[in-house]
Amino acid sequence: MTIELFYSILFCVAFLYAAVGHGGASGYLALMALYGVAPEEMKPTALMLNLFVSLTSFLQYYRRGYFIQKLFLPIAAASVPLAFIGGMITVEASIYKRILGVLLLFPILRFFFFKNVADKDLKPSNLTISIVIGGIIGLLSGMIGIGGGIILSPILLLLQWSNQKQTAAISAAFIFVNSIAGLSGMLTQGISFNANMALYIVIAFSGGLLGAYFGAKKFNQNVLKYVLALVLLVASYKLIGTTA
Repeated sequence: MTIELFYSILFCVAFLYAAVGHGGASGYLALMALYGVAPEEMKPTALMLNLFVSLTSFLQYYRRGYFIQKLFLPIAAASVPLAFIGGMITVEASIYKRILGVLLLFPILRFFFFKNVADKDLKPSNLTISIVIGGIIGLLSGMIGIGGGIILSPILLLLQWSNQKQTAAISAAFIFVNSIAGLSGMLTQGISFNANMALYIVIAFSGGLLGAYFGAKKFNQNVLKYVLALVLLVASYKLIGTTA
């Protein structure tokens, strides 16, 4: 893969993820893993990109009234401290890639099988379940270097606690706070950013800005979700089958 192709795919990944309310860390990680970037650089680099893209996505959805604070707060409160702890944990490279490959299956399942929940079918959230969900996702997020939105989104839709747009807004905020917590945990162990970090940010931010703008308005997301799911399916297969 040439560096030019890498940058083009990075832009597309940021655009597609932001359009459906995600920061894109799982996509950035898969791309960097397939490009041969070391895990110790992948995790902080992906979380840093997450901060810019997820914040952009959140603001677009928030301005249109999709954010549900009472649903977000208990999940985030449990997730953030465990994401910090997870950021302090180092996972061996081959195991790391396989875990990432498995986690990529979550957005694939969401995009293919979870449809929008009608407002009349929404159910009230449960505080205890919210705390448990937040804690588990937070730990995984910090360990792998994702914001956790790819895991949280299908769970919210499955439980019928939020519709698609509300889920996107909550996930974007969740990704942002978890990314900060994960990076903070990594700081205690020392962070090694990719040398092209600044350029990564510019490209991902540009793609994320456009994706969030179109996604939060009247963008038809179905085709985008299926395309993104197919790309992630290929990446998941390659990562799970990795031998190094």
